[in-house]
Amino acid sequence: MTDDKILLLEMHGCTAGLSAEILHEMAAITEVVRYEAGQYVHRANQPLASIYLMVQGRLKQTMVDTHGKVVLERLMTRGSQLGVLGAAQGEPIPVNVIALEPSTLLRLDYQSTLALTRKCDALRLNFLALISDDLRRVLTFDRHLPQPSRVLLLHESSASRLLTARLIARLLELGEHPCVLSDAPAWKPMEGVPSRPLKESERILSLDQIRRQIQQWPESSRVLVDADAALEPESAARLFEVCDQVFWCVSPDNWQSALARIQTLVARIPEWKDKIHIVWLLEGSQQVAPWAPELMEQVESDFKISFSDPRPGQSRALANGLERLVHELRGIRIGLALGGGAARGMAHLGVFKALEQHGICVDMIAGTSAGAMTGIVYASGMEVDYSIERFMHDLKPSWPFQMLPRGKQWYLLYKYRRGHFDPMLRRHLLDRQLEQLPIPSMAVAVDLVSGEMVVRDRGDAVHAIVESINVPGLSVPIYRNGKALVDGGLVNNIPANVLVERGCNFVIAVSVTAMMEHIFARNRPDTPTDEMRPASTLQTMLRSFLVQSKNMNSVGVQPADYVIEPDVTQFDLTDFDRTDELAAVGEQAAQQAVAEIKTRLADLDDRLFV
Repeated sequence: MTDDKILLLEMHGCTAGLSAEILHEMAAITEVVRYEAGQYVHRANQPLASIYLMVQGRLKQTMVDTHGKVVLERLMTRGSQLGVLGAAQGEPIPVNVIALEPSTLLRLDYQSTLALTRKCDALRLNFLALISDDLRRVLTFDRHLPQPSRVLLLHESSASRLLTARLIARLLELGEHPCVLSDAPAWKPMEGVPSRPLKESERILSLDQIRRQIQQWPESSRVLVDADAALEPESAARLFEVCDQVFWCVSPDNWQSALARIQTLVARIPEWKDKIHIVWLLEGSQQVAPWAPELMEQVESDFKISFSDPRPGQSRALANGLERLVHELRGIRIGLALGGGAARGMAHLGVFKALEQHGICVDMIAGTSAGAMTGIVYASGMEVDYSIERFMHDLKPSWPFQMLPRGKQWYLLYKYRRGHFDPMLRRHLLDRQLEQLPIPSMAVAVDLVSGEMVVRDRGDAVHAIVESINVPGLSVPIYRNGKALVDGGLVNNIPANVLVERGCNFVIAVSVTAMMEHIFARNRPDTPTDEMRPASTLQTMLRSFLVQSKNMNSVGVQPADYVIEPDVTQFDLTDFDRTDELAAVGEQAAQQAVAEIKTRLADLDDRLFV
């Protein structure tokens, strides 16, 4: 039993650098305790007399005020501690701690542990480091996301085992030291990658066997557990307990079988939903994942990956899916916030192109108005040059409008009033849902019924765009599901804050309204009163929209880590037929920004962003 306690103690950071003698003394004052999902480790306003070290599972820690109102919540995972400060007070503390899933903790008597820290400087310093880390997370905005060190890959078919090999190769390139437990019959050891069969005598290893194996591998290793999804529920639950994150690999042909298995596991421990990510393996002509809302209700998120070469007119959005998965493992989530600005928003297309060229893979996109339109089209997997070509073709005024004074403005009004944007976009996006697109995307609109911002992150992709670009005055509100929806630029023109709220820890914002020319209807600041020219109603509406967008930029953009500001002041708001020129300006602005963006990204991960 002492050896088991020592094994568990060695899995926790507080024992780093301790001698065998001190470890044995710690084991003597340690009790192994297990909590099932929903059980309380500690209840608010009761004294805490022990120190708890987490070696497996997840806990939710909730601080309450004198009225029982929650004032702070945080997640505790493997390596966390509870009680080093609380037990020292010797008084009731206003903290609830509850197990979210089956969790294993080591309970140490506080007074005995205190005596041991007086004897061992290394142990005292380790505890101080844990306290310091806790305080940093509570008192500061910690930009680093969790990096799961034990990752479970479940495969609905042997075809997706290729993902494991590709993932290992990429981690090796980044200087990681992956180790593998695999039940694949054809698993072949890879040079420099320690591995062990996950099964012995046709049975999955026990929890103790897995722990002992992990302990034998270097502490800095990332352990990949590679298994067939058709496990017995008990075996699957065992692997869920030991792993930090689960990537469930499916294809359009077999996702229904995954749904049944996931439902069984989530019914057992509902909080396991937060650990599961679907990985869609798409091949050949498969450019979007199936629409599977019942599956997505059971999991945290999904990734779409293809190892096939992009087809003509398609970007590398699916080919970059593996890199997005690597971002997740390394605690990186890059968001791209795209502002509105009518035709000037076509500059966003050039920004996509420049970021792609420099290997900056975007994990999530949020856009307002033109930013929503270009962002969702890009997220759908359309190649940038092809998108430019289609926008120029689809938004070029027909010849009767070309003959009219201010024909582009009248043509834009005509497109809105006749409802042409929906069929125009649907020719390319079809009836795809946002959840199906290769890159997670959101569109910002405003509901005039509630007066609040609406963020669409699911549902019909075309609907999300036309709601977000629905400029008041040019068109009537879109009435849908109790909402009257108009252009999101009314309240949030550059939704960087939306991306931060969704977990992005590095946000690039693009503003096409940061710079505004000081001219309106040919009137300049120095134009004498008697020489000033009246503007048409349509000109006034478009100019008012631009002024409002410029002044709303600061609302959502504040959390952005870098703002790209293409100078598009030489373009009219209706110059959609100059999309190629606008994209070129956006590309140039982004090219000039890339070096600084990569430098700032390197602060988060200097291996991914050299």
